[in-house]
Amino acid sequence: MTINQAQKLVDKWINTTGVRYFNELTNMAILTEEVGEVARIISRKYGEQSFKESDKEVDLGDELADVLFVLICLANQTGINLEEAFRNNMIKKETRDKLRHKRNKKLDKK
Repeated sequence: MTINQAQKLVDKWINTTGVRYFNELTNMAILTEEVGEVARIISRKYGEQSFKESDKEVDLGDELADVLFVLICLANQTGINLEEAFRNNMIKKETRDKLRHKRNKKLDKK
């Protein structure tokens, strides 16, 4: 699935099943909540915190997909073509940051 196809699929779902888009501020708050859920899983799976018994069945992939869904909602309702924006962002990274990370001594292999 392309990013453009994902944007169309989300838009179709919103306009049929979801009734309408939440406003941009509400979606920003929802995006923040979803990123928090990803952070919770990461901190427990890869960090020093431990899972509660009730949290052991969480699915990182599902939570990342929730983040992507809300991000797509925000792009759709603000008229952003995410595929084009991502392509342009990668071009920027490939030019501006071409040597930046290679020159970063903090990233030297130990």
